[in-house]
Amino acid sequence: MKKLKKGDIVGRISYGKDIIFVVDRILNLKNDTQIAILKGLTMRIKADSSLDDLELLDKRLIKSSEKKIEERILAHLSKCTDGRRKYYNYGKVLHLDGDSRYSQKSIKYYKDIGINAVVKNVSETRQPFVVKSLLSKYKPDVLVVTGHDGMIKRGTGFNDIYNYRHSSYFVKTVQQAREWENNSNNLAIFAGACQSYYEAIIQAGANFASSPARILIDFVDPLIVAENIAIADKNKFVSIKDFENDLRDGQKGISGIGVFGKKNY
Repeated sequence: MKKLKKGDIVGRISYGKDIIFVVDRILNLKNDTQIAILKGLTMRIKADSSLDDLELLDKRLIKSSEKKIEERILAHLSKCTDGRRKYYNYGKVLHLDGDSRYSQKSIKYYKDIGINAVVKNVSETRQPFVVKSLLSKYKPDVLVVTGHDGMIKRGTGFNDIYNYRHSSYFVKTVQQAREWENNSNNLAIFAGACQSYYEAIIQAGANFASSPARILIDFVDPLIVAENIAIADKNKFVSIKDFENDLRDGQKGISGIGVFGKKNY
């Protein structure tokens, strides 16, 4: 078997290679074994695996997966960008993303959709420590806190914050943001990634979060949430019903308490 390295694109054999992952890093354990830390190529999932369970994927399969999400984005953009969405007093977005690749894609998405957004690549573990200063600097109407997440033990420990890879950091980041602005209508917040601890993130003060059914969300889902809040009139109350059909798996992946829109005249 070819020796795996950071940046390789792989699938987990025991899971039927159902998710395409990028090798983020390889850890050497005390017993002379190695495990790979994995991040989803198009999904906001983080996982680990023994190297023996990983297989390099065919380039055609990788291109096909990337093409599907690009087609989804293009279809959404074609529906939305009809000449009206060009910074027309829409709300400003501050987007913190733990994935550098997704950060670059997010910048392009917001630009294409016509929304004024500042995107920062900040690791999930650092987000709680920088969010206040970034909020003070950019003064956004909408805050997106995302990256990668995942349950460590699937199907159990749903109410154990330590059974989630990054949910505790998302919770802390939302709490810090709410210390900066406690009014949930003045600052709209989305937080979470794949399989995140939805209830804890909402309780911390988010307006929308993932993932009620502890399922996967893809790269673009958090952006669609931010977009719908930013473009909605300030007198319009935005609920999950307004955009659930644009999400990968509707309310199973993302839900929330709602918020008033951020468009001003």
